[in-house]
Amino acid sequence: MKIILTHEVSGLGGPGDVVEVKDGYARNYLVPRGLAIRWTRGGEKDVEQIRRGRKLREIASVEQANVVKAELEGVKVRLKGRAGDAGRLFGAVTAADIASAIKAAGGPDVDKRRIEVATPIKTLGSHAVSVRLHPEVSAKVNLEVQSA
Repeated sequence: MKIILTHEVSGLGGPGDVVEVKDGYARNYLVPRGLAIRWTRGGEKDVEQIRRGRKLREIASVEQANVVKAELEGVKVRLKGRAGDAGRLFGAVTAADIASAIKAAGGPDVDKRRIEVATPIKTLGSHAVSVRLHPEVSAKVNLEVQSA
């Protein structure tokens, strides 16, 4: 099935890309979650609009990505969360929480979809989080989760 991606999907492509995937993957996962729309002749007009929006948000060059990487890695990010006596959080830290904590710490504005958390953060303490800035550049952010 041919689809048009509306958001970045790891291993598949970015917004505005037209890709061919298995019918079930598109019908059961990508389309219901809003990550893609079905390809139609009328949808081709939407592709250009999606690509224009992508260019505005995207970091254009590797040099610019390296500057943002240095900025991100120099920021101390602290996040407060409610936790029990054993240091386990009530819930988990989401990518949106991390993006807002980076902004509050004085870091650059980061899209929550670019933040990759290897394992769900459910405990207090220090955690490493990866931020994809460019296909060739990824920044490591140290996140300190503290009790509220």
